Parts: sequence; C-alpha cells; structure tokens
Amino acid sequence: MGPGPISAYPSVLRSMSAPLVGQYDPFMTHAMTETQDLYRQVWGTANEATVLIDGTSRAGIEAALVSLIRPGDRVLVPVFGRFGHLLAEIAERALAEVHTIETAWGQVFPASAIEEAIVRVQPTLLALVQGDTSTTMNQPLDEIGAICAKHGVLFYTDATASLGGNAFEADAWGLDAATAGLQKCLGGPSGSAPLTLSDRAVEVVRSRSKVEAGIREEDDASASDFVRSNYFDLGMILDYWGPRRLNHHTEATSMLYAARECARVLLGEGRDAVIERHRVAGAAMLAGVRALGMDVFGDVAHKMNNVVAVMIPEGVPGDIARQAMLEDFGIEIGTSFGPLHGRVWRIGTMGYNARKDAVLTTLAALEAILRRFGAPVPAGAGVEAAADVFAGRG
Repeated sequence: MGPGPISAYPSVLRSMSAPLVGQYDPFMTHAMTETQDLYRQVWGTANEATVLIDGTSRAGIEAALVSLIRPGDRVLVPVFGRFGHLLAEIAERALAEVHTIETAWGQVFPASAIEEAIVRVQPTLLALVQGDTSTTMNQPLDEIGAICAKHGVLFYTDATASLGGNAFEADAWGLDAATAGLQKCLGGPSGSAPLTLSDRAVEVVRSRSKVEAGIREEDDASASDFVRSNYFDLGMILDYWGPRRLNHHTEATSMLYAARECARVLLGEGRDAVIERHRVAGAAMLAGVRALGMDVFGDVAHKMNNVVAVMIPEGVPGDIARQAMLEDFGIEIGTSFGPLHGRVWRIGTMGYNARKDAVLTTLAALEAILRRFGAPVPAGAGVEAAADVFAGRG
C-alpha cells in the first residue's frame, strides 16, 4: 500500500506464466499488435506510434528523451518533486541545454507560469511530470498542449505514477510524447514502459535515425545529431513494432503478456470506471487518515487519486512504525526522500489495491500502530470515515 510498486492484479501474474514464443512467431506479432491497440485506448490517442519499451518506466523516459533531444536543444523542465529533477538529469545526459523552473513541494504549476517560462527560454521540448509520487501532486496538463503548440514546442510528459488512475487524454491535451510504467495504477509488475508518440514527434525521431538515412558514423560529420543509444533509439524500436518488424532486440515475452493483461483489465472494467474506483479509494483513504487525526501534506485539491502523503505524528518513530506495519500486518506503506524524508508516509491506493477491503484493512492496521507508539487516535474513526466514503456518505 505504498507509492509503488504495488500488488499486481492476479490475472496479470497468471498471464506471465504463459509459454514463451519467439519474437517472429505469428502469435507474438499478433500479441504485439493487439497490445498497441489496447494502449491507444488507455492513452486516449489514435497515435500509430504506440509501443512498449522493454525496461522499467525509467527506460521509457530515457527512450523518449534521448530520441527527441538533439545535443544543444533547449529543454524546459518544471520541477515540483523528485521526478522533475530526474527528467532534468536525463535531458542533461542527452546533452540538452536544460532550464528548470521550480515550485514548492506540495504545489503544482499554473499554466501561466509554464507559458511565461516557455516564452523566456524558447525551448525545443517541454518535459513535465504529470503525477509525482514524491509529493503526491497531480500537475494539470489540459492547457499545456495548446500553449506548446502556440510556441512550437514539443510536449512530453511522464505519466508513470498517474496513468490508469487519473484522467489522461493524450490527443485532447496535445501531447507529443508520453511514457508510463505498469507498477502503479495499471496494476502490473515493473519491467515494461508503455509509450506513445504523436506524428510530429515521430518526424523528429525519424530525422535522427541513422538507419533511415543509411549513414555510418564515420561517414557523417554531424553524427552527434543521431541518437547515441542503440537500445533506446525510438526510430529502430518503431520499425521493430511496425509492419516491417525489423529486428532490434529480443522481445521480453512475459512482460508483453503482463502489459497486455494490464490494459485488458483496465479496459474490461472501463477506463472511466477504473479512474473513478481510484478516486473513491483515494478519497476514502484521505478521509480515514484525517479521521485518525493525521495532517495531510500538500495541496489536496491537486493530489493524485492514488496516493496520499500524511505527516508522521510528533513522537512516532516513522521508520520503526512503518517496519512494524510490515512485520505485524504484512502491509507496506512508503517513506519519502528529499525535503520530506522523515516527515511523511506515503500511502497508495492503486491498481489492484484501489478497493474497499485493502483501504479499510490498512487504516485499521495504521490505527493499531499509531496507538502502540503513543499517538492519541480515536478508536475506529479511520475505518468508519473511509467506510462512509465507500457508502457514498463521505
């Protein structure tokens, strides 16, 4: 019950036990094509360039950034938590000229602040996290795409922590690139990174492909313009997933099965219904911790549905209490880092765990642990408040 990774859907785990097949087996290529179509629906896009990157969510981030950024490009990164700093670091490694703007942890950026920075910096790319689990904040994106389009800026977002549990509309919001992971709201294991690219982003990726140009590095004085990574070269990966099926790497078969099942579970329940399930479970957890007398960190109006940060009560040893939750109740909640280290616990309600019994059990265990370490908590208040939310009374 932390900020991720979380307990996977049982059907996702079962799917990973299916027999392995070769990457050009007709079943494999059919599964790849089917998975692409499923994730177009998950992302809310018609993008043909919708694929999986074999690797954790960070692999997806790196594939997007190293393939879209030319050395010397200006990249703007609004930072409102740990993962904005990560985007900036990866962009720097891609030899971008990185510019950042920052807001206090627990806050998000108004669209006007991002537009002001775009006008001032004149970047090629805006790289922006949607949901940052370090702060639990959910950055609104619905106005950002139009701002980027107006100023000729590519728009990339990292939706690792938010996709599947919070609204996301790649086409309607004007995204050029977006990446995620399975291990949070999508309810799977870490190890596969869904990615989608607009036609405009594909043009940039294609223009940087040595394979497309037929150029050898020793023949070209401007070799630095080409993607420096082989594994994360999206031009090559798109050819691998596209009709030509050009060999690039050996597909991670079990992770493909897992990613496909994550999308099938979500779409089978209904994308809007899953988001609403996350909203209700998150609201119930929020009501429950508040009823236990705990303060909540950050601007709750912009909190993700799927995780809440609670201030550790005075006198309660945060790490020891968290360890007791795990050892005595088998429930893991998250610590934090950076300026929040030792100050908050992060409690997730996502994927398979965005359900009533998981929330109520966690709150009951939390009450027992808080009481053990001397915190004055009203008996049964957390469970009762959460139950009221699930019953529509909260």
